Amino acid sequence: MGSRRSHVRTSMPTGGEGFDPRAKPPPVRDIQSSEVVNMTTRIVVLGGGFGGLHTAIHLEKLLGADPDVQITLVSHDNFFLFTPMLHEVAAGDLDITHIVSPIRTLLRRTAVFVGDVESIDLDDRRVHVAHGFDRHGHELAFDHLVVALGSITNFYGLPGLEQRALTMKTLGDAIHLRNRVIATLEEAGTECQGEDGGLLTFVVAGGGFAGVETIAGLNDFVRDGLKFFPRIRPERVRMVLVHSGPVILPELGEKLGAYTQRKLRERGIEILTNARVAGISDAGVRLADGTSIPSRLVVWTAGTSPHPLIHELPCQLDRGRIVVDETLAVPNRPGIWALGDCAVVPDSRTGKAHPPTAQHALREARTVARNIAGTLRGRPPVRFTFRTIGQLAAIGHRTGVARIFGVNFSGFVAWWLWRTIYLSKLPRIEKKIRVAIDWTLDLFFAKDFVQFLTVRAPVMSMEIPAASHMAARHQPQAEPAVEMR
Repeated sequence: MGSRRSHVRTSMPTGGEGFDPRAKPPPVRDIQSSEVVNMTTRIVVLGGGFGGLHTAIHLEKLLGADPDVQITLVSHDNFFLFTPMLHEVAAGDLDITHIVSPIRTLLRRTAVFVGDVESIDLDDRRVHVAHGFDRHGHELAFDHLVVALGSITNFYGLPGLEQRALTMKTLGDAIHLRNRVIATLEEAGTECQGEDGGLLTFVVAGGGFAGVETIAGLNDFVRDGLKFFPRIRPERVRMVLVHSGPVILPELGEKLGAYTQRKLRERGIEILTNARVAGISDAGVRLADGTSIPSRLVVWTAGTSPHPLIHELPCQLDRGRIVVDETLAVPNRPGIWALGDCAVVPDSRTGKAHPPTAQHALREARTVARNIAGTLRGRPPVRFTFRTIGQLAAIGHRTGVARIFGVNFSGFVAWWLWRTIYLSKLPRIEKKIRVAIDWTLDLFFAKDFVQFLTVRAPVMSMEIPAASHMAARHQPQAEPAVEMR
């Protein structure tokens, strides 16, 4: 592969820190050190989720010591979010920082660019990115490109959802949901609040893993908190899960799905199956069959789609995802790879596509890294093969459901497996210890009903008149009152 000297080129007259816009020919700026370097092979990984981050980690292991290889990771956030535990942040079980790991502590030989991907030019082999407070742009040239941008929430054009529904995809979503729930309890706990209006009706749309774990966690969080709000009668709290299929958690099979429905109903959660949300208004949630549920807090977990930029790529797509071969390479596009939620990865054993789960993305990342390294060293690519190990869900009250190697588990054993397995997958020993401590303390102490608000504190900007100021200085001070007993 021929040498290309330009690694980063500014696309606007004023570049950000660490970028040189005066290059003739364009010099290469290392994003982390700001030192000029010359690279022969540039590998750009788009996305800081399970697929993208672990691709960069494996590339570091395979190629990090090669001075002729530059690895760049582009991520919207400067941290990696462990999404399987996201609902525990919303439900107050874990501290908000304990399920995130700074990317720069996980990658030591990779240039990290925190910003947004604006466009991808596969023909010119450049990625247009933007970052900074003024959103100025840059171009990243590449010889190998790994597309792992993940997915985003899709409201499917349903009226009112984008304006009123909450989501559960990011750390900010979990914090916002927690704040809204606590604010709801605070409002409902006052004497001025009436009985109607759906204030204490919480609706979660979507009966998959995200929806079930979210409503189970919220149910525990709200009902545990009622002892701090004596004016709220427990019967006023209404939890509703809306699912379009006949049984929730269809990924785990009908038996475990029915078990989960029974357990959630025992805890006061209403489950509406074969039902779809048709819209949201000030009056509440409207279902497709005309049913209306008065509610002011609706969480949408019923739909995701691949990153919108994928639709603009000149590649074969299947339902918005890039079609790749068994080596995770994009056909007829040398040096272009895709994985995770962005890719349709064929499974030769079943004739179908591999499911876009985190456990698949982790293994796909290893395969992509091996194939890129093999391409540079003249070795043939390897095929991605993996069989799902298992799937687990926590359903509240130290109860869970799981299917591992085809064997079903439920109850406390499944919950213990959920915590044990996901704790082992959590990056960095420091985070494992912090999460373990949080879980231990949760056994003995009540949850903290504290809102993590980011609004600015009240300020004042006014000048005190000089006369008033002088009068205040000369006014005699009253003596403090003393009560004689």
